[in-house]
Amino acid sequence: MSVQDNFRPSIPFIGTVPVNPMGFALFAGTVLASLYVFQFGLLALVEAWSTPEYSHGPLIPLISLYLFLRELRKTPRADPAEPVRRMPGLLVLTLGLGLGMIGNLVQIPDIVAYAFIVWVMGLVLVCFGWDRGKAHWAPVLHLVFMLPLPQFMYWQLTIFLQGVSSEIGVWFIELAQIPVFLDGNIIDLGVYKLQVAEACSGLRYLFPILSFSYLFAILYRGPLWHKAVLLLSAAPITVFMNSFRIGVIGILVNHFGIEHAEGFLHFFEGWVIFLACVGILFAMAIAMQRLTPNPLPLSEAIDLDTNGLGPIFARVLSITPSVMLGLGAFVGGLFSLALYFFPAPPTVLPDRTPFMLFPREIANQYGAFESLDPAVAKTLAADDYVAASYSGGGKSPVNVFVAYYDDQTNGAGIHSPEVCLPVGGWEVFSIDPVEVSFPNTTYGTFELNRSVIQKGLNKQMVYYWFEQRGRRMTNDFLAKLVVVYDSWMRGRRDGALIRFVTPIHPDETEADADARLQAFMAEALKVMPRYVPE
Repeated sequence: MSVQDNFRPSIPFIGTVPVNPMGFALFAGTVLASLYVFQFGLLALVEAWSTPEYSHGPLIPLISLYLFLRELRKTPRADPAEPVRRMPGLLVLTLGLGLGMIGNLVQIPDIVAYAFIVWVMGLVLVCFGWDRGKAHWAPVLHLVFMLPLPQFMYWQLTIFLQGVSSEIGVWFIELAQIPVFLDGNIIDLGVYKLQVAEACSGLRYLFPILSFSYLFAILYRGPLWHKAVLLLSAAPITVFMNSFRIGVIGILVNHFGIEHAEGFLHFFEGWVIFLACVGILFAMAIAMQRLTPNPLPLSEAIDLDTNGLGPIFARVLSITPSVMLGLGAFVGGLFSLALYFFPAPPTVLPDRTPFMLFPREIANQYGAFESLDPAVAKTLAADDYVAASYSGGGKSPVNVFVAYYDDQTNGAGIHSPEVCLPVGGWEVFSIDPVEVSFPNTTYGTFELNRSVIQKGLNKQMVYYWFEQRGRRMTNDFLAKLVVVYDSWMRGRRDGALIRFVTPIHPDETEADADARLQAFMAEALKVMPRYVPE
C-alpha cells in the first residue's frame, strides 16, 4: 500500500498533513536500525565525493528524491481494500542487509554502497507493496550514479578514454594544419609536449553527464526511442567534446605558450565543455521534437513542474503500519547487532622485509634502483615498491618491478600492466598465459602472463603476475575475488604485482629473451618471499 493510501478521517492531522504515528515510527525505526550496517560504505562514499570525478555525488540523492516525489504525485490512490504484497519487499530489504554485512566483513566499501541501494529498493517495496512499489525503480536506480566505479574498472575506463581522447584530440590539432605526433598519451607539438593525464580522460565529465542524461530522459516528454537516444548519446558526446577540449588546448599552446594548458584556463575550458555537452543534449531534444507530428516547445517537452512536492514529501508521516515494516526494523536491528558483536576480522599484516633492503646483486648482475615520478607513485598508491634494472657480467639487462599493497580493499590495489602499457606508447603484440617452473624456489611450477611489446624499434619481453598470499594469478579480476575470500577467511588483504622485463635485441629470438628472464628469475624468486610473503 502506498503512502497515498493512508488518508483516512480517523487519523490525526498536523495542519493539512495526515499523521500515522505508528507507521512513521516503524519506518524511522527500520532506517535507524539498519544504518549501522551501511555506515562503513556511506562514509567511504562521502570521501569519494571529495574527488573531482565524483564531486557531483551529493546531488544524486536529491535528484533521486525529486524523481520519486514526481512519480508519487502522479500515482493514483490505491483502494484500501486492495491486498498488498509486502513480503517480496522484505526479502529484497534483507538481501541488501546481507550484502552490506558481507561488504563489512571483507572490508570492501563498494559492496556496502551497492547493497545500500538494494536495501532502499526493498524499503520502497515494503512501504508500497510489490505491485505499486516496483513502479518506482527508476529513482532508486538513479542512485547508482552517486557510487564510485570499482577500482579495476575505473583504471581500465580511464586508460581507454585517455587513448580515445588523445587520438581524437590530435585529429583536431591536425585539422588546424599544425604538425603533431602522438606517442602513447603524449601529444608532441615539437616545442611543447602535452600529456593527456588521468584528469584529462573525461571521467570527471562523463559521470555527471550520464546522470544528467538519465534525468533528462525521464523528464523528457516524447517517444521512448527519443529517451533512449538521449540516454545513449551522453557517453559519445562527452568523449567527443573532451577530445575537442584537448585539441583546443593543443592549438592554444602551439600559438600562445604552455600556460594555456595549465591553471585557470585549463579549468575554465573544462567547465565550458561540460556546459556544451548539456547544451548538445538540449539541442538534440529540440531536433527530435521537430521530427514528431505535434512538436512541443522545449519548455513543455521537459517536465520541470515542482508544484505540490512539499505536501507529497510530508506524506511520509502517514505511512501505514504493517507487520512487514515491523519485521524490516527487526531484521535491520538484528544485522546491526550481529555486525557490532562479530565485526570484520582484524587485518593480518604478515612480517616482511621492506624493499629498501632488496638485494643489489642478483645472478651476478647489479641493480640500478629508481624512484617513480611522484604523479605515477600517487596513481600507483602502493605501500611499498621496488623498481630496479639489473645489468653487468656481459648479460642484457633485466628490469624488476614489484608493487606491494598492505590492503587491496580500501580503494587502492593492483591493476594489470596490460592497461597501462599503451599509455607509454608501447604496442602490445601478445599476452598469453604460460607455465614456468623454478624447482629450487618456493614458487615451484606456476602460470604467469607473457607479453611481447614494442615501441619504435625497441622490443621487450614482459613476464608478470599477481602474487596473492601464496597464489600466483594471471587475471586481475579473479585476483580481486580471491582478496574478498581471504579477507573473510584469513583477515589478509595484502598482495603484489610482480613484473620482469628484458629487451629483445634484433640479433636474438624471443626464446633467447625467455631463457634470460627465467635464468634471472630462478635467483630472484629465492629471496622474493621475504618481501612479498606467501
